[in-house]
Amino acid sequence: MTNRPAFQSVIKNIKRRRWLYIMLLPILAYYIIFSYVPMYGVTLAFKNYNPVKGILGSPWIGAVHFRDFFNSYYFARLLRNTFLLSFYNLLFSFPAPIILALLLNEIRIIKFKRVTQTIVYLPHFVSVIVVCGMMVDFLTNDGMINSIIAFFGGERTSFLMELSTFRTVFVISDIWQTMGWGSIIYLAALTGIDMELYDAAKVDGASRFRQLVHITLPGILSTVIIMFILRCGQLFNVGLDKILNLYNPATYEVADVIQSFVYRRGLLEMNFSYATAVGLFNSVINFTLLVTVNQISRKTQETSLF
Repeated sequence: MTNRPAFQSVIKNIKRRRWLYIMLLPILAYYIIFSYVPMYGVTLAFKNYNPVKGILGSPWIGAVHFRDFFNSYYFARLLRNTFLLSFYNLLFSFPAPIILALLLNEIRIIKFKRVTQTIVYLPHFVSVIVVCGMMVDFLTNDGMINSIIAFFGGERTSFLMELSTFRTVFVISDIWQTMGWGSIIYLAALTGIDMELYDAAKVDGASRFRQLVHITLPGILSTVIIMFILRCGQLFNVGLDKILNLYNPATYEVADVIQSFVYRRGLLEMNFSYATAVGLFNSVINFTLLVTVNQISRKTQETSLF
């Protein structure tokens, strides 16, 4: 009986805002159908999947696929490659849009600023397949990059075939494609900073650099932290589409990551249960990183997702 007034209040609220809830239904249906219902397929990781018997009829085998993966030759290599590519992307790609947003914010010539923004946004709208095709053409032995190097007396190098250059090429291409688009959210955060703070700083004789350090950066710090937490939650999800279009057996040693391994085992070799187990392991790592970084941020900066 004590909960009856609260229940009536909820019903009354739903009736009063019924059209908002009706508009929300398609979104809820989308996530339920395409995000939550397919999660039952995770049980394949603990089964010996038989296409004839289906998911429900396939026998349970426990953690056999996980043990096989942890004891396999590929485990250490995949973990190392995934971590290094993710770490390099986080180290170089994450600060790039922040730096770009800060530089764009300092431009006072509006027309030049708009043209610059348009130029740096364009790579985001180029298909990954097209970007990879451009990279393959530019980085071949007789491509544009090697032609420029040879013109200045250097030696031609097969960048996408060399173990020492693949990761560098991958990270640079990711920065080029995502930096401009990623800067939008930081530019939006910069517009929320009170301009009176800059005026007061100018009166106190603060230089542009000191204004940047003491006003601009603290003003967008919460946004940076939230984006960092989200990035850590996707840390082990290296760009699979780009990896598949750039790597080859000669560069597996440095380019083969967990997701590409899942693709080969699951779709090419049709070992669905084993691939599901490996993919689940990757998801657990991402979830653990997300929760850990979120908790650290909550305790140190009092900013968190949840």
